[in-house]
Amino acid sequence: MTLRLQDLDLRLKVGAAVALCVVLAAWYWLAHRPPPAPKAPPAIAVNVASVARADVPVYLEGLGTVQAFYTVTVTARVDGRIDRVAFREGQDVKKGALLVQIDPRPYQAALGVAIAARDKDRAQLENARRDLERYELLAPEDLASKQTVDTQRALIAQLTAQVKGDAAAIDNARTQLDYTTITSPIDGRTGIRLVDPGNNVRATDTAGMVVVTQIEPISIIFSLPEEVFGELSAALARGPVTAVALSRDGEEQLDQGTVALIDNQIDQTTGTLRVKATLPNQQRRLWPGEFVNVRVLTEMRRQVLTIPASAVERGPDGLFTYVVQPDSTVSVAPISAGEPSGGVVVVEKGLAPGDTVVTSNQYRLQPGARIQANAPANASAGARAPKARNGPSGAPEPAP
Repeated sequence: MTLRLQDLDLRLKVGAAVALCVVLAAWYWLAHRPPPAPKAPPAIAVNVASVARADVPVYLEGLGTVQAFYTVTVTARVDGRIDRVAFREGQDVKKGALLVQIDPRPYQAALGVAIAARDKDRAQLENARRDLERYELLAPEDLASKQTVDTQRALIAQLTAQVKGDAAAIDNARTQLDYTTITSPIDGRTGIRLVDPGNNVRATDTAGMVVVTQIEPISIIFSLPEEVFGELSAALARGPVTAVALSRDGEEQLDQGTVALIDNQIDQTTGTLRVKATLPNQQRRLWPGEFVNVRVLTEMRRQVLTIPASAVERGPDGLFTYVVQPDSTVSVAPISAGEPSGGVVVVEKGLAPGDTVVTSNQYRLQPGARIQANAPANASAGARAPKARNGPSGAPEPAP
């Protein structure tokens, strides 16, 4: 019995020693095993574009107001009652078309009186000339005194002047009569009627009877910052400068014309200059008083190096972009670039034709980051309507 207990005790000790060895071996292996290989971070999905050469237009843009090419407030030049209003509101009228007829009868009568006075004076003048002829025949025989002859000559001169005055009175009366027929002074469109038939009007009235505006062609007055004066002046010196009228959101082209002039002074309170453009407006998509954006093409830069504007980033040291490397990683390339134009940026230095740049998700990138790039596109591919160098307020747009 004692032998069996000793044998059991020995087995327990051996088992405990084996278990301890196993635990120590496991601890040693866990403590000294090599660390697991780091898992590579997932590639960042980005859009890319190729650096390419292209023709890049240079634009200026400002906010403008559409104005009629000519605006005429039609007023009465004589007093009288309106017999007829011959136009419809909103009607297109030609120059010389009848608009309003004022009662002409008082002025017809005045013209008749002036003609009668002229005829009377002409008859007196003719009689005075015949009397002078008689006196001149009698004078050599001392049958008419020299004083009589001189007096008759003075009478003829007086009547001649009176006849000329009568002719002027007739012209004035005829002009007053013509003023009773009011016609359109320009080709244009009538506005809201301001008078009705039967009302009396006066030459001193300033409100007018109707406003006629010429809207084909039409004008736009817009503002640009004073800093672009030299650039725009140089463009005008080279030839006609194209001006495009755009909707307020800048997405739709309304009409296209040319810059007519730069105002002769700069507004010192706002630091802007006023520019006038003329557009044909044949489709009448522009209307007086409307606010529009105006885009002016000042220059076309030929075959310059370009990248999409979305590829340009601004850092503490200036502009830069992410360039895709052959191993699908990115590196930072400092660049010297102009301002956006037409959705692209002209690169002066820092890149070469054929380089591939990142155009999206730049906020997730850092030098050496691995990317998964979409198929590269040309710098100008898919560009929207050209963005102007200057914003609607006239201030230069910052680089992205």
